[in-house]
This record gives sequence, C-alpha cells and structure tokens, in this order.
Amino acid sequence: MREIAADKDGIKRVDGRLKVTGAIKYAAEYNLPGLVYGAVVSSTIAKGAMTGIDSKAAEKAPGVLAVLSHLNAPEVPLYKAGKAPPGSPFVNDKILYNGQPVALVIANTFERAKYAASLVKITYKAEPHQTSLDANLKNATKADDDYQRGTANAYQSAQVKIEVEYRTPIHVHNAMEPFAVTSVWDGDKVTLYTKSQHIKGMQQDVMKLFNLPEEKVQLYSKVIGGAFGSGSPLWPYAKAALIGSKMIGKPLKVVIDREQMFTMVGYRSPTVQKLGLGASADGKLTGMTHDAIAETATYQQFTEGITSTTNFLYDCPNVNTSYKLAKLDLSVPTYTRGPGETVGVYALESAMDELAHVLNIDPLEFRLKNYSETDPERNIPYSSKYLRECFELGAAKFGWNKRNEKPRSVEKDGWLIGYGLATGAYFAGRAPSTARAKLSADGILLIQTATSDMGPGTATMMTIIASEIINIPVENIRVELGSSALPYAAGEYGSMTTSSVGSSVYDVCTELKGKFNEVSGGSADNPDYVKILKDHNLPYLEITKQSHPGADARKYSSFAYNVNFVEAHVHKATGMVKIVKVVSAVDGGKILNPITARSQILGGVVWGIGMALTEEGVIDHRYGKYVNSNLGDYHLATNADVPQIEVIFIDKKDPVTNPMGSKGIGEVGIVGVAAAVTNAIFNATGIRVRDLPATPDKLIS
Repeated sequence: MREIAADKDGIKRVDGRLKVTGAIKYAAEYNLPGLVYGAVVSSTIAKGAMTGIDSKAAEKAPGVLAVLSHLNAPEVPLYKAGKAPPGSPFVNDKILYNGQPVALVIANTFERAKYAASLVKITYKAEPHQTSLDANLKNATKADDDYQRGTANAYQSAQVKIEVEYRTPIHVHNAMEPFAVTSVWDGDKVTLYTKSQHIKGMQQDVMKLFNLPEEKVQLYSKVIGGAFGSGSPLWPYAKAALIGSKMIGKPLKVVIDREQMFTMVGYRSPTVQKLGLGASADGKLTGMTHDAIAETATYQQFTEGITSTTNFLYDCPNVNTSYKLAKLDLSVPTYTRGPGETVGVYALESAMDELAHVLNIDPLEFRLKNYSETDPERNIPYSSKYLRECFELGAAKFGWNKRNEKPRSVEKDGWLIGYGLATGAYFAGRAPSTARAKLSADGILLIQTATSDMGPGTATMMTIIASEIINIPVENIRVELGSSALPYAAGEYGSMTTSSVGSSVYDVCTELKGKFNEVSGGSADNPDYVKILKDHNLPYLEITKQSHPGADARKYSSFAYNVNFVEAHVHKATGMVKIVKVVSAVDGGKILNPITARSQILGGVVWGIGMALTEEGVIDHRYGKYVNSNLGDYHLATNADVPQIEVIFIDKKDPVTNPMGSKGIGEVGIVGVAAAVTNAIFNATGIRVRDLPATPDKLIS
C-alpha cells in the first residue's frame, strides 16, 4: 500500500495512498466490539445555573443506556481533590457559556443518542451575561507585561504620523474532520482514540484526571483531519466521554457536530487594535505604538502574542506595545493558525501600508528602508534572515513594478485593479523530542516517535530526514507514530514538528549509523548495513535518543519570514472582491520536501484570503449564542475565491535552528496574507477596510 515517488521536488506522501483509499483510521473510525455512542447536550443560556434536568423521556427512548450529568456522574479523582480543570463537565450546576456541555446521552446507535439528546429538558436560572468585546473594552485588564524600548508614544512627535484602529472578528476552527473520541476502559486502564496534536501531553491530562500511572493510559492519534491549535487540549466533551465510558463499562464514541465545534474546541479571539506610527519625512520609522485588546473566558485565561511581532520586525528606536483581555461569558479561545501573529501582523502591516501612502513612498521600499538586520527587541543577531530575498524575488515574480501608486487609477471592464503586499514572520521554535531507530537484517529501518500527523506530512518528513543519514531506499523506511507508547515527541504545533521531532530522527539515525561503524570496525559514509548485521549474526541494531536545542540557540533570534503579494479586483457596482493573483515568497530555511512545503503555504494563503474576505463568527449578544454556527452561514474561502497561488522558497539553510537547517513554515503561511489583500483593495479602490472581513458593503463608494 506504500507509494513513494521521488523527483526534483521531493517525495510524495508516504501515507498518501492509505489516506485516499480510506485505509487509515481517523478518530471517529474505530468500531470496536460492544461500541456504544454518546451525544452531548449543550446549555442554552450564557450564564447562570441549572435548576433541573428532566431526562425521563430520553431515558425511555429506544436504545438509550444512560443520561449522564453532574447529578449522577461517577467520582472523578481530580474533581474530588478540588482541582477540576476550568470548564470541566459534570462538576456542578454552573453555566459558564452558551453551548457548554451539560449532559451526555449514551445509546446503542449514533442516531438514537442524537435523538434522545433532543429530549433532555433543562431548566435554568439565568444571570446577566456579557459576550460583546466592543461593550467591554473598558473592562479589559492587562494580559502580559507591556513592552517598551526608547520613548513611549514617540510617534506623536514624528514629522509624519498616523493613528489607526483595526478590528478582527471571531474565527472558528472548522476543520474538515469533526472532533471525535472513542474511550475504552478495561478495569483501571483506559485507551483513548482521539484527535491530539500533543499525544504525550494529552496522556498526562488523562492521567491527572483519574490519578492513573502512565502505563494505565494509552492514547492513539495517528492522523488528524485538520486542527491548527484546536487539537491540543483535552476538551470538556472528551472528558465527558471518558467519564461516561467508565460509568457504563462499554467502549463509547462521541462525535460532536458542526454547531458544537463553534463552542467546544476553541476559536480565534476577536481583537481591537490601535496603532500609532511615526516616521521622518524620508520614511525612517521613529516611533511605533501598538495596543491590542482581545477576549478570554471568565473561567480560564488564554493569551497569545498579538503585539509580539511589532517589537522586532522593523528597525525603530522607540516601540511600545500593550495587550489586554476582556473576560466574557463565552467558551475559552485557543491557538488558531499563526496564533497572535496572524491578527497582530494584519494590523501592523495594514498600518505600515497606510503610513507608506501618507509618505508617498512605495510600500516595498518603505519596508526595506526600515529593515531590521538584528533583533532590536532582544539586541541579538538573527540565526538567519533572507527577507530581502523574499522581497526581491517575490516582487519580480509578481510584477510589482507595474503597480500604480495612485489608488483607484486602474480599471478594466468595470473592475478596479489593485496591488498590495505585506510581510509575515513567525518564531522558528524547537523543543526536546525523542525517537527510536531500528534497522533490521531485512533492510527495513523503523523510526518510532509519539508525534501525530495533522496533515502536513509528518511521516513523509521523518522518512526524508532518516534517508539523508541512513542511505537506504526510502521505500525501506517505516515511520511509526500516533501512539503514547512510543518515545516522547513535542506537540505538533507552533511550526515545531519538523524542527523538534525531525532533529530527534536526525540525531538517532546519526548515532545508529555510528553504531554500525563501531560494530564493523569501519567508518564508511555508506556502510552496507544488512551485510554488517549478517556478518555479526545480529537480527537488528536499535538506538533511542533524545534531541534538544543546543545552548547556541539562546544566542540568536530565529524566525521564518514571508512576503505576500496580492492582485485584487473590486467590482465598482457591487463591491465584490476577486483575488486574481498571489505570490508568496518564503524564507523557511532549508526546504526538506518542496511538495509538502508548498502545500503548507497554499493552505495558509487560502485561509488568509478567507480571513480577509469572508470569515466571521457572529454572536447574538442577547443570548450569547452564535447565529451562523454552520458551514452555510460561516463563509470559508472555497475554490471560487482562490486564484492560482505561486510559492517561492529562498531555500537557504539556517545554521542554528536544527541540524537540518530548516525553519517551520506551517504557521507563517497565513501571517500577513489578510493585510496584503486589504492593502490591494485600497490600491484598487482608495477605501481602507479596517474592520474584517472586507465584505462588499464596505467597498461600495
């Protein structure tokens, strides 16, 4: 079932055939003997308490085995100790947000569980709630320490200055694969099949919940049909499934529906951001102020780096930033692709475009004039930075020199035409990880590590890295992942997987190769592994090794960068926006596999276009309830919204980040895209959209 093809662009996905033929199992596809099904009942008020749960009709419905709530839930050790994690289900009668899991109906079929869940009647004592960020800006409190270098608010005394405000709405995790969990108890041992971006981390959460040792908790999450941050926590619906399956003593599967994905697995917080930028008349930045307000839940605080990029992206002597949070009666936000940077850079790069226009300087030239050669925030060098090449190669490919500086000056067949660009950056991180490598006498190299595959091609990347060290055909390399029983791996988030897990694969294969040379008494670059094993009557050689960042990593700032170029057409009569061309030039260090790397950037650009033009979670604040919690009314970018996207990789090694010289690109792919779109819209129309999404009603002059 393996199909591996190599060409100048890299190798195809090693699990591609398994995925397209349905041979590989996702979280909801484990059908075990005696399996029963659970349906989550959600609260219908935003704040208050339950005064009664009438489950009689549900309990009498065909096939129903149990209705679980705080009234009859079995004892959970962490709850009993008074340490229930914020928002945990079945702790008490309190309602913290509309859509909170409050009951679980268990039946012998999925359809019967869903039907019976609709029969559960809950009465409430509602309390006044707050779900509007706009209405609570004055109540926001400091989320992180403010940042300042030089003089605060220095922009105010600049020769040329702007003061602007930008707003971004809620963005909801709408992965192709709905969230699911199958929980199986065998005495005091539990096995969990679920969607997890950090298998070992989620295993620890289950261990703490039930006070179990590591060997009593087994978690499987081999492949994920999209997550981008939402797959990291052990969400309340999954805890409900664990508690429910333990109570009834049967394997239990819970799959949440599309509407529940709006409230049960996090979302990107809306933001209100104010920027003040000042520059000399010739375009040198003299002061930058960036103040951001976002939201979090009343019961749990979530923070992200919204203003972090402003601190270092440009060479400016005076910078101050602040970040505040308003606590609202909503479910807790979570990491969403390019977390913090995606919305923060949208505001920053929009403001940079606005100031360039006031200065009458080309936006590209303006950015190069303020290029930071070293990190001005930490006052240390970058491990590598090829952002200049991104500007140069991207502009040439896109045809930036054809841009007309004057807005609303190019028109064809009733469409206004504009060009825009924006820069993006995202931290190139690395965390400790462990891998096991075993090369057997049959010539098969087995790599084992407890990472998952969220879709970027993790197994393919590990195959490539291993093949660079152990010179055997790639079809003889097997990568086993997706199990908590395997060696520890860092989470698949923050664009760290290749750098972290890949480094452990690189290091363990290097040590394994050395062990072969030690056994054979040679030092060949390409030893005959099978012959060595047979000559020494060995069935295999095996190494397990942990890899971690070296001390030198702290001496440098490491980031992946991009520049996004966009051509937008805006219909004069209707305000409809059509994205005609996108070029994304990326500095991602050494590109290990161009096929999968390009796919990552394509996905980020598509999501960025959706962010700019369509995506918006809408809440009716009278009830604290989403009014567009479905894929018909929550508008994602589709094929009709997306043009041909051209991706350029600088493809130069970073000498510090990891032994492969790569930098993560999964997150940076989306950063800056929305600003490039709205900057292009301004160039086309002369209209600044500072409140996303840029819907047609905002573009009819």
